[in-house]
Parts: sequence; structure tokens; C-alpha cells
Amino acid sequence: MFNAKEMDERSYLDTVLEKLQTAFDHIEQKITHYSEEIIEAKRYMYENQAQFDRAEKASNRMVLYQNIAIGDKAVLQREKLQKLIQSPYFGRIDFAASESSNGEVFYIGIYGFSDSESYDNIIFDWRAPVSSIFYDFEIGPAYYNAPDGIIEGALNLKRQYRIRQSQMDYMIESSLNIGDDILQKELSQNSDEKMKNIVTTIQREQNKIIRNEVAKVLIIQGVAGSGKTSIALHRVAFLLYRYKQTLTSNNILIISPNKVFGSYISNVLPELGEENILESGFDDIAADIMDKKYRYQTFSEQVENLLETESTEAVFRIKFKSTNHFVVQLKSYLEYADDHYFDPIDLKLGAYPISKADLLLRYQALKRIPVKQRLKRIADDMIEKYRMVYEEKPDSKIASQLRASILKMFRYPTAISLYQNFYRYLNQENYFQFHRKNTFEFSDVYPYIYLKLHFDGVKLDYKSIQHLLVDEMQDYTPIQYAVLAKLFSCKMTILGDSNQSVNPYSSSTAEKIRPFFKDCDCAELCKSYRSTIEITQFAQKIQENKNLIPIERHGETPCVSACHSPADQFHKILDLIEIFKHSGYQSLGIICKSQKQANELYESIKTVHDDILLLSFTSSEFKEGIIISSAHMSKGLEYDQVIVPDVSSDCYTTEMDRSLLYIACTRAMHKLELTYYGTETEFIL
Repeated sequence: MFNAKEMDERSYLDTVLEKLQTAFDHIEQKITHYSEEIIEAKRYMYENQAQFDRAEKASNRMVLYQNIAIGDKAVLQREKLQKLIQSPYFGRIDFAASESSNGEVFYIGIYGFSDSESYDNIIFDWRAPVSSIFYDFEIGPAYYNAPDGIIEGALNLKRQYRIRQSQMDYMIESSLNIGDDILQKELSQNSDEKMKNIVTTIQREQNKIIRNEVAKVLIIQGVAGSGKTSIALHRVAFLLYRYKQTLTSNNILIISPNKVFGSYISNVLPELGEENILESGFDDIAADIMDKKYRYQTFSEQVENLLETESTEAVFRIKFKSTNHFVVQLKSYLEYADDHYFDPIDLKLGAYPISKADLLLRYQALKRIPVKQRLKRIADDMIEKYRMVYEEKPDSKIASQLRASILKMFRYPTAISLYQNFYRYLNQENYFQFHRKNTFEFSDVYPYIYLKLHFDGVKLDYKSIQHLLVDEMQDYTPIQYAVLAKLFSCKMTILGDSNQSVNPYSSSTAEKIRPFFKDCDCAELCKSYRSTIEITQFAQKIQENKNLIPIERHGETPCVSACHSPADQFHKILDLIEIFKHSGYQSLGIICKSQKQANELYESIKTVHDDILLLSFTSSEFKEGIIISSAHMSKGLEYDQVIVPDVSSDCYTTEMDRSLLYIACTRAMHKLELTYYGTETEFIL
């Protein structure tokens, strides 16, 4: 039996559902009406197009487009109402804004909803200013930031609900911030093939990050399983809601590690009622800027090469080019080049004399623009002076010769020749070498791009981007952040975990990133929600993170299985797959150290199980089920169960291996299995 409070709540839910259904029926009629009007308008235009003049055609077309736009909005509204009918709200707060006020009741849902007759707000969007009280306060004094300023008062009641398929599963009277009961229920669920929204369980420290409107650049350091990517996407949804008049999804860009990860997170914003944002990667940026005649090693190829043969010389070059000091050296070199590599001489443009002093003066005055553009501008200025003196344009051949002469005054005619000289300038010519013929090593790609931007400029236009998200910040070097600072002047959210670098020789931290951006704020997420206590403790043995605070959720102790041979290990993995298929779990990740190992294991297992999938850096979609991947490819993903094969001393030996093993193990939510033959790696002893 339900108590009186719960009976009242269930009765109120029925009332809200009636209003939602009425609104849904109304919008259905509206969509049908506009659909009929659009069909009729198209038919009318088709039958009468020969009789229309240009103005009539334009007018009819405009009316048609308006009806289509209104119809599209109605369809989106219908989708929101459908979701609200399934689960109208998840929280309630009773807030009294002042001592004289009796207080108001606010029901909080994933979307807002108002009564079409009374115009009263029935449900408040989770992003609305007053909704922040639900996430930030216990019973007692509370406040929220409204557009007109801070509203202070008292939180007198807080309730949490789970409503599914229009039915209330339970109601919890809560005096705490997002009760442990609901959080535990949510965390114990199985994984999905898409990242889920977390509006019902946002924690106080997460809410602070989501609603931060002040920071020009916000760096989020979050431990494994802290939900940092989800928080960043909820932050995007909040900003789109808060600045809906000036900010759209087309003004936001996320730099994500790969297409699979992009697929995995693609559900969050649509669930929150927003369109997905633009997506790119550092490889895409490189492809747009690099000279087409040069090829370049990608980050994933660099990692795989290091795992196959860890060259001491290659590691040294990577480390050298992954420091803030290296960026300082490159900037210093470009300043030196600006001051010393332009060697003007006296010229003549026809009969018009041009002194080297004039050329040098103009060169110095244009110092803010890229070198080649600067030289072109100087030539244009000299040609314009000629035109003003002689009141005619110079002969085109003479003008072309002038342009060529001025370009030659800079000692290095191309970006690549200037870049090669950089290492001569450092007296370290051996620090730059092609990976293969005309193929840059990855560690040279972004130093070269930075120099190329200084020398050639950039044709890319990112002015429409008002907010940039950078995920997996630890995998990008300081010089890559220097490139971002050159390309983007907008607000940024940068997130990652310095303990989850796939290449520790080039990893970055918040401290390394900060110098490249002004007005930089840092936030830290220390609570880990993904894995059970047992899995978290096991991963901490591999690579300790003293800041990590696990949420109290228990499960099976990770199991390390010793095998007698490669064949024995293979059959052990097959046995574990069979157990998984009867477990009720939705997703199993078999995570190998390298992509090569993942490919080989996939080829063996698919002869027995034809329902497994292989993830690689050419993959574009994440699906639940049985997935085989490398540790690098698994970053940002999570699975109900994880199997990590070959955890032997032969396979996992270096610091890079340790980092990859940590990443693999921290993908597991509920169950972790490891196998090996020979001697187990010291990282798990």
C-alpha cells in the first residue's frame, strides 16, 4: 500500500500525464494540418508554375518554406512530449524565496512544459536557474542564480522519482544531494551502446562545472569513470539553453579521439533535446593544413609503432618535442627568423625606385601577419605606390618580377625549409627526420603546422565556432595546444585524465596546458562512478591515483586466470565469452594491448563466434555486444564486463604498457577478467 504522500504524488502524476497527452494530441493535429498544407502548396505550385511570374513564384516558395519550418518545429515538440509522457519529471523541490512567501513547488524534468490554458510552468527544465537548487542543496537555506541576480530562500522539501512508461516506480524523500539510493540504482544498470544522459543523478561538483558561464577556458581533470565527457556534453546542453538566442549547435565543435567515440556519445545531446554538435579530430586539422605532397604519421600509428619496437631514439625525439620548453624554443626561433631572415635590397619597379629601408620598414610594420602574406602585402603596397605616382598600373610582367624578388628576400622560401633550419638553429639536426620518404613523424606534425601557420597563414575559418570542446586532453602535446590557441579564439572546455595517457612519453596535464590560454579555470572530478570498488582497487594497484574516490558499489573480485599455453588461454577466453552470453550483461569488451593483437585475436575468435565486432581506428560506430579492441581504441568507452588477455611479463613491461593496462581495466563496470600464460606482469602483483 502507498502512504498518503505517495498517493498524492501518483494522483498528481496522472494529472500531469493528462495535460501532456492533451498537448501531444494537439501537436499531432497541428502536424497533420501543416502536412496537408505543404502537400497542397506543392500541388498548387506544380499545376500553376507556368502562370506565375517571378515574384509570385518567390512568394509561394516562401510560404511553403515557412510551413515546412513550422512543421519541423512541431515534430521536434512532439518528440519531446513523447519522452515527457514516458517520464515527465524526476525531481521536486519546494522553495520559499523569502520569509513572507509560502513557497512554490517546482517539478524538474529533462524538458520544460507549461499548461497551454493557464500558461503555468508544470515542469521546469533541468537547466532552468531554479533547478540548480535540486542539485546543489540539502533541506535548509538555499539560493539560485537568476538572470536578475541571486534569489535566496529556503528549500523545504526535496523528492526524487523514477517514472518509466508513465508509471512511478518509486519516490524517495531526500534531504541529501541526489540520494545514494537512486545513484546506486542507476550505476548498477547494464551499459548501453550509447552514452546516457545523467540529468537525474548530477552531483553538486558536476553541476558547478555544467553551469560555469564565467570561464573563458575551463580545464576539467577527471579520474577514470568520473563522467567528465558526459559532464562536458551536459555543459554544452546548458549553454545552448542559456544562450539560445545567440548560440546554436553549429557554433560548437568537439575535438574527439576517433569516430567510434563520436558515435558512442552521439545520443547524449539529442536525449537532452539538442542537436548534435560538429565533430572533428586533430587528424582532420592536420589534413586541412599540411602540404599535400607530404604524408604524416598519425597518433595511433605512433602508438602502435612504439608498442611493436620501442626505439630509444624515437622516444627521445617524442619526449623532447612534448614539453612546454620546446614550444618556447620554437616561438623564440620564429621571432629570431622574423628579425634576421628578411634581407631586403634596393629595387626598381620600372622607373620607380624602392629602397631596402622602405621595404624593411614595411616588413616590420606588418609583423602581426604571416610571413608570406606579409611579403605579398609589401609587393602590393609598392605596386599601389607606383600607380599613385605614375597614375597607371605597372606592366604585369614587371609587377610579377617584383613579387618574386620580394619573396626571395626571405632567406627560406618554404615552410619546410624554415622548419628544417629550426633544428640547425638548435644545433640538433638529428632531431628532425622523416618517418618514411616524405612522411613526417607524428612528433613533427604539429610543430611544423605551428610554423606553417606563422609562415603561410591559414585558409581555415573557425570564426563561427563560439565554443570548443577538447576531449582526452592528456593525449595532446603542448605544441598541439599552441596550434589550437592560434586557430581558435573562442571559449573552450578541455577535459581528460593525466593517468590515462596512451603515450606517457608525450602526455599533457592541466599545468602544461594552462600557459597557452588566458583566463583559464581548472576543475577536478575525483569521484569515480563507473567501476565497482573491487575493480577500482585492482586498477589502483596497476597505476595509483591518490585523488580517486570510488563510489561505494560492490561486485565480483577481478579474476586473473593463469593458462598453460596460448591455446589454453584462447579456450579460456572462449569459455568466458560463453559465460557472458548467459549472464544478462549487455556488453563485453575484450581489450588487447595493441591493435595488431586485437586483429589477430579477432581472426581466431570469429571462426567460433560470428557475432563479435572488431574496433579499429577506421571504425565509425560503437555497438553493444562482444567487442574486441586495443586499449587505445577503448578510451572513453565502458563495458559491463571486460576481458584483458595476455597480461604476462612478456606483453606488459614498459611504462607505456602499464598505462594501457590501466586504461583497459578501468573500462569495466561490473566484472573484470584477465588471462595470461607464462609469468604474469608485475603490474598486477
